[in-house]
Amino acid sequence: MKAALHKRTWLAILLAALIAAVLWHYTRPAPPIVELVSAQRGKVEATVNNTRSGTIKACRRAKLSAPAGGQIVRLKVKKGERVKKGQVLLELWNKDIQAQESVAREAFSTARDQEKQSCLQADLAEREAARAEKLEQKGFISHEGMDQKNAAARIARAGCDAARNATEQSRSRIKAARADLDRLVLKAPFDGVVADISGELGEYATPSPPGIPTPPSIDLIDDSCLYVSAPIDEVDASRVKLGQAVRITLDAIKGKSFKGHVRRIAPYVLELEKQARTVEVEVDFDEPPTSDKLLVGYSADVEIVYATHDNVLRIPTQALLDGKHVLYYGPEGLLEDRMVGTGLANWDETEITEGLKEGDRVVLNLDQAGAKAGARVQPEKK
Repeated sequence: MKAALHKRTWLAILLAALIAAVLWHYTRPAPPIVELVSAQRGKVEATVNNTRSGTIKACRRAKLSAPAGGQIVRLKVKKGERVKKGQVLLELWNKDIQAQESVAREAFSTARDQEKQSCLQADLAEREAARAEKLEQKGFISHEGMDQKNAAARIARAGCDAARNATEQSRSRIKAARADLDRLVLKAPFDGVVADISGELGEYATPSPPGIPTPPSIDLIDDSCLYVSAPIDEVDASRVKLGQAVRITLDAIKGKSFKGHVRRIAPYVLELEKQARTVEVEVDFDEPPTSDKLLVGYSADVEIVYATHDNVLRIPTQALLDGKHVLYYGPEGLLEDRMVGTGLANWDETEITEGLKEGDRVVLNLDQAGAKAGARVQPEKK
């Protein structure tokens, strides 16, 4: 009896344990599902990025104003219009200068006629002096008569020279009047597009007094040549060199990047109030976009590549904890906190020099619930 009772007791205990195990198995919480990524070989680039948004700028941009003041009588362009080099953009009132030029041209014509007359008389007097010299040698003219002929020739030649000088003075007066007219006519210094116009017909345009800026009459942009100007933090400036490869992205053109290179590094640091000290870097497009229209003033970001390692072991940068730890996914499904060595890195990829081998899997998103060392997890199915 006692043996049978003892046996039934053990059977009951075993049955209860089995039921408890089955209940625990079916009611236990499922392992958290985590996103894993494998360490693979590829290229890693070390890059420098702008601290604030950069800007698309034109290689040539001129804020034009007439050097003299006056009333606008002709405005020959509109905003957005394309113009050619030398094309007249606007003209100020200049009838007084035109009248001065007309007077100067009349004076020039008169002076030129007087020059011809005086010089013909000088030529005639010199020929007469030459004939008189031959006659003197034969004794037909006295020495005093010869002196008179030579003196008359010299006087006539002096009159010719004076008339020629008067003609040159008249020509200079025409040039001066033309220069005054040019100061009242604004022309395009290069091919471009009119970005803005300040002033209307009948208004007065005045040049800027020293130290007092005034709006330009016309803002002209040469949009055939564009570049990006972007600020780089002073701590990264030493890594930037002329000619380095650059990736350019634009807020206005989503999903695309454009290749470029560093064309200029400012030789000074900008110190702006309440902002980090930066160095201005200018970047040229290797091949400017053709299908996507670039506009001056677009915001742009630059990623300057200063070092590259090919065919190295790498993982996404976001899989790193404190820059030197990863959550390694072990063969039993347990996560392990593993220290790794790193090399080149950027926002997307980080080179792994030790601690992992190709194919090892680590947790990608470290903020996932349940993702911690020692936890049993389940890989996310893709």
